[in-house]
Amino acid sequence: MHRPRLPRRRIFARPAERVLATIGSLTLLSAAAVAGLTPGVSSASSHREAPLIAGDPKADNTDVYAFTSPDNPDTVTMVANWIPFEEPNGGPNFYPFANDAHYNIKIDSDGDGKADTTYTWSFTDHLRDGQNQFLYNTGVVNNLDDPTLNFRQTYTLTETDAHGDTRTILKDAPAAPSNVGKASMPDYASLRKQATVALPGGGRTYAGQAADPFFLDLRIFDLLYGGNLKETGHNTLAGYNVNTIALQVPKKDLALNHNATRNPVIGVWSTTDRQGAEVASSAGKGSEGTASHGSASQRTANSGADDAVNADAPAKALPGKDGATGWHQVSRLGNPLVNEVVVPLNYKDAFNTLNPDQDHTVTPVVNAVKNPIVPKLIQSIYGIPAPATPRNDLVEIFLTGVCKACGPIKADLNSQLLNADVNKANFTPSEELRLNMSVPPTAAPNRLGVLGQDLGGFPNGRRLNDDVVDIELQALEGAAQTGKIVPGLASGDGVNTPYRQPGSTFPYVALPNTAAVNQADSVQPGGGVGAGFGGTAFKGGFPIVPVTALGGGSLLAAAGVLALRRRRTSRV
Repeated sequence: MHRPRLPRRRIFARPAERVLATIGSLTLLSAAAVAGLTPGVSSASSHREAPLIAGDPKADNTDVYAFTSPDNPDTVTMVANWIPFEEPNGGPNFYPFANDAHYNIKIDSDGDGKADTTYTWSFTDHLRDGQNQFLYNTGVVNNLDDPTLNFRQTYTLTETDAHGDTRTILKDAPAAPSNVGKASMPDYASLRKQATVALPGGGRTYAGQAADPFFLDLRIFDLLYGGNLKETGHNTLAGYNVNTIALQVPKKDLALNHNATRNPVIGVWSTTDRQGAEVASSAGKGSEGTASHGSASQRTANSGADDAVNADAPAKALPGKDGATGWHQVSRLGNPLVNEVVVPLNYKDAFNTLNPDQDHTVTPVVNAVKNPIVPKLIQSIYGIPAPATPRNDLVEIFLTGVCKACGPIKADLNSQLLNADVNKANFTPSEELRLNMSVPPTAAPNRLGVLGQDLGGFPNGRRLNDDVVDIELQALEGAAQTGKIVPGLASGDGVNTPYRQPGSTFPYVALPNTAAVNQADSVQPGGGVGAGFGGTAFKGGFPIVPVTALGGGSLLAAAGVLALRRRRTSRV
């Protein structure tokens, strides 16, 4: 239960109508200072999109989803995934959650860029026979408490409010194991059901393995197919799994003042905290500095992060770092594909250590939003003109949410400034996945979300079937400003659906894959349909339709966020 909030330091004491203009005139961090931020080995979000994350996949957050539950519309479901590129045949140790990490889902209900509610999962390992066995399981596993399951995990779930007060919601709750295979776990759906736990006061949670819901053709990073658009349509991520944490809670638990009718808009992101993760950072090293976990001789992560806040503000420790317990934020994810495709290489690791309320103070990140790289690359290879800069439409999509007072997209959709009880003077531009909980679930969801006239989809939250790659390509090419789809990019990457379809009930994510990835395409080709960028229409079952105004004024054509994030898909 949330408690009344105490007044906070004003970070952005300007009228909402001047939010965008203010961003450009803020006292911002110099590029040299940001280059010195070099977080620990495990600092990155999404599928290895920042240089240091490859060393710590257990802390690597790959995706965040938030949507009104289609079968329980009084609730919101949030899904966060970790550990990219899980090959199903990954024995003998498979893919446990880290037991020296905190996995968090955070909610900002008042738009100040700080978490008003934080849900935290902390995992514990249990071995039945660690002395005489190397096997994950010693026989067929039909139940989570079978003695044949040699390795298992439980977790504690806590909720922390805006004042730092924490209460325990669950203790010793069971996590589902990795899916070893059909011989070992003939009915994984039953194991998942056993690991889906009811919450006191309403809601449910699940922690365990799932098929990776993300879908795209990773060849897109090969200089956009090297100019050969006929080579699109291969779902590179087909067959991989992830570790999933899903949470379903009543809307009132997330809304400002617990009133989802007056205050329906929330911002969602997830983070990973490592205990003892420390950083050796020095200005000028960029992302090449050394890092390790727990070395007392190294500087803590906030050594450089203090420079990443407004120079007029008092210095403060890095968000996610608890000076008493030594917990440090090392991974962060809100909107899809931001760190992969928008943030320049030198700043990717630093971005993952910051709290959203600091985003607007980091000059290189703000500049990358207002003058993105992807349109320039598309222009140089395919001759499609890049939209004029500065891209204040992207500032609105990524940092403020969409509202008539926020920027050039004249529609009210998903900014916390739309909440009736919000203090507009404290509103702070910050990168979050924003969801307007008042938009009901769509009976026939369109994979293009708002771009396809479906207000229940991305960028108004994100559903498991939303084609964020195609949506964000259109947004980067200016569709949010013009209200028109860019014809040369109409077919996107040619991959329009997940490898395995999500389910219709909580936790919605598809059951984990069991076939080796190097055999997946021979069983069912990687899924993408469509001829590639040169096509004239999407061919995934949803016709392109003009995007109408959301509240009068310009069209929110590409409500999509930025560029393309590298990841892999999934199959149920």
